[in-house]
Amino acid sequence: MTLTIGKRAAVFALVASTALVAGIGAVAHEPGAHHVQFHSAMSDEDIAAHADLFLQRLYTETSATDAQKAQIGPLVQQAVTDMLPMHSGARDFHTQALALLSANTIDRAALENLRAQHIEAADQASRRLTQAVADIAEALTPEQRRLLAAHIAEMHGLN
Repeated sequence: MTLTIGKRAAVFALVASTALVAGIGAVAHEPGAHHVQFHSAMSDEDIAAHADLFLQRLYTETSATDAQKAQIGPLVQQAVTDMLPMHSGARDFHTQALALLSANTIDRAALENLRAQHIEAADQASRRLTQAVADIAEALTPEQRRLLAAHIAEMHGLN
């Protein structure tokens, strides 16, 4: 199967977003930690709590200094703030998709338009997540990044 440049970009955005979210989730997860079900709606407060848990886990895994914590904390909080509208947009996408698929007749053009909008939103989210991950990585030393990567690899059975 041959993919056009646009389709390859969409697939990359989806894979990159999944990998970044999985990486953040792996750092935030520990036995006994609060686990959010991804099929239920997360409130803004749930997302903020998840980000705080991520930060604490990141600080622990990397032995972050107070200066690094002061630099990384605002980066994560700003990323969360920037991405909250994208979260509600994803919910709207699902609602619209279900309405289109539940109609008496299937409007292929409307479904395609919705898909294109969703891919654009996924690309925006992927770009913002990549920016946040790069910003956080720059605040850490190379050794801290290696420790974090090893932890994520272990959590996902990649080592």
